[in-house]
Amino acid sequence: MDTINVLEKPQSLPAENSPQEESWTEVIEPRTSLLDLRLGDVWRYRDLIMLFVRRDFISTYKQTVLGPIWFFIQPILTTITYMVVFGKIANLSTDGLPQLPFYLAGVTIWNYFATTLTATSTVFISNAAIFGKVYFPRLTMPLSIVISNLVRFGIQFGLFLGVWAYYLVTQNTLHPNIYMLLTPVLLVLMGLLSLGLGMIFSALTTKYRDLAMLLAFGVQLLMYATPVIYPLSRLPLKYKAIILANPLSSIVETFRYAFLGTGTFSWLYLAYSAVVTAIILFAGTVIFNRVEKSFTDTV
Repeated sequence: MDTINVLEKPQSLPAENSPQEESWTEVIEPRTSLLDLRLGDVWRYRDLIMLFVRRDFISTYKQTVLGPIWFFIQPILTTITYMVVFGKIANLSTDGLPQLPFYLAGVTIWNYFATTLTATSTVFISNAAIFGKVYFPRLTMPLSIVISNLVRFGIQFGLFLGVWAYYLVTQNTLHPNIYMLLTPVLLVLMGLLSLGLGMIFSALTTKYRDLAMLLAFGVQLLMYATPVIYPLSRLPLKYKAIILANPLSSIVETFRYAFLGTGTFSWLYLAYSAVVTAIILFAGTVIFNRVEKSFTDTV
């Protein structure tokens, strides 16, 4: 893979010109530096990213009876399960908030992270046939997953807004605030963090397939280390520091605080999440680009 040279669309030249004199519109050569990420190539192939997004959306629900309705069914069933298990049986606190919007807020933003991470972690294995035949910037594939899951989030977020609006009008328990404007920032952080971690696991699973199964289990454990089903304010002080070390915690807490008015918000915690996200994203991109040169030899 290190010596691939792909030549595209030779310009028309006079017949008397020899092949050595032909000019090519693009010459693709192997990278010589790990920091040569070629992000410009990714931008040039942005139309391909949107084609991958459309493919992901259609292939997932084309053969289903209910189609995109599953976007609503999954968070509703998950939220009801949490209400029964953690709200009624375990009797966990929701900081005085109604259980339905409390759990649905956590489920909505957590699903975006979990689905994006899981899908991105198998990029090399799932698309080995395409990668081995056609050249395109490999980063376009995980980026398309982030965007396609953003569409899924948008639908589930609409469901959350419907429930939120109902409780806002009928009850006096929700107190939204101006921090709702941070929602796009929270989504970017969540998407980039799942992208970075997904690319790292995708690179590792080319040699160690067991990591794919370990990741599925690890995502479930990570949810319990994130304040999705419980409020951060109810944790003992000795455990709160451990939970806040998880960069996802401040993102979930800020999202809930912004719309429901109860929870923990700190610019310092949010800045910490942004720094960790940037580090993981950079490391994931470098590792991903390094493995793409030779992954076909191990997959």
